[in-house]
Amino acid sequence: MIAAAIAWFGMWLPQAAFAEIPQISARQRAEKKSFTDAQISDGFFKAAFGAEYHLAGRVDRIRKYEVPVRIFIDGTAPANRVSQLGTIIGDIARRIRHIDLAQVKNKAEANVTATLVRDRDLGSTIARLYGADKAREIKSSLDPQCLSGFSKNETFQIVRSEVLLTVDNGDFVFHDCAYEELLQSLGPINDTDVPWTMFNDEVSLGFFGIYDQYLMNILYDPRIKAGMTIQQVKDVLPAVLKDVREWIGKINNLPQ
Repeated sequence: MIAAAIAWFGMWLPQAAFAEIPQISARQRAEKKSFTDAQISDGFFKAAFGAEYHLAGRVDRIRKYEVPVRIFIDGTAPANRVSQLGTIIGDIARRIRHIDLAQVKNKAEANVTATLVRDRDLGSTIARLYGADKAREIKSSLDPQCLSGFSKNETFQIVRSEVLLTVDNGDFVFHDCAYEELLQSLGPINDTDVPWTMFNDEVSLGFFGIYDQYLMNILYDPRIKAGMTIQQVKDVLPAVLKDVREWIGKINNLPQ
């Protein structure tokens, strides 16, 4: 599975809903769940700064939503794909402590649009969103099976995101793409070489893994602000990571 991302100017809840997909359940059983502070920090800095492919603006600052995130599912798709994506949205919302994220039925209320398309229509949809020239660049640079991108303001706050998902490449690809692209649309848009994260193009999971829960909960901790530099993040990261460890342990029933 090839995914791509671009940037431009409680309670423990098991992921049992996906257990019937063999590729996902196998990966869940084999998932690494224990990480050092250094391993988590390394992945966070690699994913949260920079960009795999960007169209405009600086990429050396934290980018995130500072407002509620509202996701609208668009496009013509089988009912099961719409239902699956709704479940994924809910799972993400439950596992990131300090984010206000929900699905909406009215596109006008949304700042994230997740468009479901057939694989054969992906290229034309990218061209419609980004223009023919940029679509050719994206095709030659990334050749994606799914895609996400966001626009940010002058303070590096994300103001809008677009997510494109194909519906006809099988259950595993759909879940893997949906999790990766939705999460990347929230800020961590750089491709990495870290072996435990879906923000590595060589890694396919199909679920919101423990390691990526660490990264997303660090990003959306209130002490991590849009526009912060690497050094500013380093100054507050030890205290943030301590609290994030407690949260991840609680919602995943991990040994303390």
